[in-house]
Amino acid sequence: MKKVSELMSSDCKCVTLRDNVYEIAVIMAENDIGFVPVVHVEDSGKLLGVVTDRDLVVRGYAKKRPGSCPVQDVMSEAIITVSPDMDAEEAADLMAAHQIRRLPVVENDRLVGVLALGDLSLGNTTGEDAGQALSEISEDQRTQIQ
Repeated sequence: MKKVSELMSSDCKCVTLRDNVYEIAVIMAENDIGFVPVVHVEDSGKLLGVVTDRDLVVRGYAKKRPGSCPVQDVMSEAIITVSPDMDAEEAADLMAAHQIRRLPVVENDRLVGVLALGDLSLGNTTGEDAGQALSEISEDQRTQIQ
């Protein structure tokens, strides 16, 4: 069984609390990503939260916040994280249980990478981990929409 560290992306684009919503949107657009971790500026790499493209829409644009509003106005602070040593199947189960597609990977409270649902499918963990997680994430979301 593969570990999270074998599948995660370690080259993460991050922001700090000194950044604003506009800067997050630019990072997302330039890097074709929809998830940006927020780290502490002085305590390099300490994970404080994350901002997703959905956060920008729901907590930013839909509330008519300007592009200059601070990161903390739109970031999610209650985040589920995994360790690099965690089994990839356990990570897939967490994604399914919490309806999330990306997990920050932390070690000693510091961001070391991000594990995305796509990483699980590309990593061929057990063949069904990513499919099972996606199925459970999608089923629950469809239920909420109806």
